[in-house]
Amino acid sequence: MGRVKTPQTATSAQLAYRWGLLVLCSAVWAGALRPQSAAGQDTPDYFRQNCMNCHTIGGGRLTGPDLKDVTQRQTREWLAEFLLNPKAVLDSGDPYAQKIFEESRRVPMPLSPGMTQERADNLLDLIEAESKLPESQFKGLQISTAPFTSTDVQAGRDIFVGGQRLTGGGTACIACHSMHDMTALGGGQLGPDLTNVYDRLKGRKSLSAWLVAPGTETMQPIFKNHPLTADEIHSLVAYFENAAPHRPADPTAGRVTFLLLGLGGATALMFAFDGLWKWRFRGVRRPMVDAAQKRGA
Repeated sequence: MGRVKTPQTATSAQLAYRWGLLVLCSAVWAGALRPQSAAGQDTPDYFRQNCMNCHTIGGGRLTGPDLKDVTQRQTREWLAEFLLNPKAVLDSGDPYAQKIFEESRRVPMPLSPGMTQERADNLLDLIEAESKLPESQFKGLQISTAPFTSTDVQAGRDIFVGGQRLTGGGTACIACHSMHDMTALGGGQLGPDLTNVYDRLKGRKSLSAWLVAPGTETMQPIFKNHPLTADEIHSLVAYFENAAPHRPADPTAGRVTFLLLGLGGATALMFAFDGLWKWRFRGVRRPMVDAAQKRGA
């Protein structure tokens, strides 16, 4: 009689191949059903995530200009070229790019991630559509004009030093900056002293706009996903305005304090280790001396 063939169990390699083929077919099928261009669909989210930290549409200037009706101030071709490579346009000496650069407190516009010709066109379409609305969804955070109080000033200082946590989960200012009233080791040294930032940025409106969307390469990544609230900005500006008449902190004072603390700590450790070392020898030698004296007696 012939041998009856029994079904063979698929090997791990065969199973992996079959699953991979299934996944590949599913991906191809999903790609066939999906519209050819998804850039237009995610344009509002893209603008919100990458543009609103420097621009509004109808909400006034932040670090960069208000983009309401921008396509009426400059051609779409120029704007698309600028979006694709702002540094190249600025470096070319283009007068309009130079004007934007100066009005933005000489903060250059960075290249937005994933920027393509299609995305640039979609962004310009979005800006044109939002410009026609009575109020754009990208109008941005409205800055308070209420008078400052002593409570605002104290709240601003608490925010600066980290005593009051930021609602968005951002980093306290003292991590990178110092102020005239920072004692002991002072603040951070990564960024400049902010004692006179109120005057440097020309007052309340400009400073508030800067805090809505910090434009420096260091601060942008920190606050892009952790923006300050309107109340936090109000309190910080109150603190900065109150500090304006003072002189910036002397950075050498903090360094001297740090050096003295380091020397003091090192000296204390040396005495501590010296005492422990002597105690170790006494703990070993004393029994030996006593035993020797007993034998000699």
